[in-house]
Amino acid sequence: MTDKLSIIIVGAGIAGLSAAVSCALAGHSVIVLEGATELAEIGAGFQITPNATKILQRWGLEGEMKKTWAMPSSCTVHRYADGKALWHEANFAKNIQRKYEAPFVDMHRVDMQKILYDKAVELGAEVRLDHKIKEVRMNDEHGLPELEQMDGTVLSGDLVVGADGLWSRCRESMLGSKDQPLPTGDLAYRIVLTLDQIQDEELKQFVSNPTLHFWIGPKAHAVGYSMKSGTMYNLVLLVPDDLPPEVSRRPASIDEMKQLFEGWDPILTRLLGCVTTVDKWKLMHRAELESWTNKEKNFVLIGDSCHPMLPYLAQGANSSIEDGCVLGRVLSYVTRREQLPRAVELFEKLRKSRGEKVARETFLQRHDFHMEDGPEQQARDKIFDSQQGKEEAEVKFPSRWNCPEVQSWLYGYDAYQEVVKAVKQHPLS
Repeated sequence: MTDKLSIIIVGAGIAGLSAAVSCALAGHSVIVLEGATELAEIGAGFQITPNATKILQRWGLEGEMKKTWAMPSSCTVHRYADGKALWHEANFAKNIQRKYEAPFVDMHRVDMQKILYDKAVELGAEVRLDHKIKEVRMNDEHGLPELEQMDGTVLSGDLVVGADGLWSRCRESMLGSKDQPLPTGDLAYRIVLTLDQIQDEELKQFVSNPTLHFWIGPKAHAVGYSMKSGTMYNLVLLVPDDLPPEVSRRPASIDEMKQLFEGWDPILTRLLGCVTTVDKWKLMHRAELESWTNKEKNFVLIGDSCHPMLPYLAQGANSSIEDGCVLGRVLSYVTRREQLPRAVELFEKLRKSRGEKVARETFLQRHDFHMEDGPEQQARDKIFDSQQGKEEAEVKFPSRWNCPEVQSWLYGYDAYQEVVKAVKQHPLS
């Protein structure tokens, strides 16, 4: 490498730390600025699908992940009212591993964030906490992007990466205007249960033997899975949004939550009976941007700053890992600074259409999971019934987690190979 790029990443969430690891592996100098005083990913569990686990394996992180991950052996989609299994894939984990040569696992976000942080630091990236940014702008004299922090300090680098999430200041800087997230019409109750909170022996077994469950019903659904090696349960309830427009998160009433799921599958309602505290979160999205980069191609957005999505396919974090990986892989081919604009263009070409396609697919999954009882729901359930008893679904399927059509392009994506092919077709020099 003739020129080592100076890269400033804003945000130390999953997207920012993934970019830090990948860019450091590419041999560049990396600084990560994080506004929080300590690393603590918002949320609880998340599902890491093969499109991301194959990246994390390449980064040598599987050993650390195995210490706390839970691998769901089966996947079941239940009808809300009686818990009937509309679909049951008994060998879900084995089938995924066989098809995509990478596992599907469930982890706590904090564990994954810590693993990525440790790897980034090990590779030489510098992570600065309690560094809030005000704006990103171009320095016309030097032709470089510069970043002003809230304390007035100004930093500049060859490339600024905006990985500062849904409420992104980097996005506003790129657009040159205020840009508020848009409500999706849904909210999420996010629940974490430990085995100590569960007295019911049947439920304890349910948690300690990891499986993946969906309960789908009118205008709502729930998803539950184990994490922390089967010692903790993550449960998310997705329902219509009733929060005021200006409120994005607040403590929730347990009684109100239970009433929303009254009459649902007894396993689900018994789990809700163990809850002692819960918050509800407004689910937000963003309009698609014309571009994720500035015209100089030295300032780029990744993750939720440019493609936030409903959590209905568990792809928010997975897509962010893809973004970070592809950015670093493309930059690994940069040996001279004048190649940077071509590299950033190539990154956007590789990532924008896919990221936005996944985001749109999450809304389609909401439609299929939230049908009210009636003819459309009955037609959907006939598709489920048509596949009962089969090892895997063989037709276009209402659960995209098991749909052979969607699963293949979603989980089969190989970020490393996509970059190799793209650079061959579009050399940087």
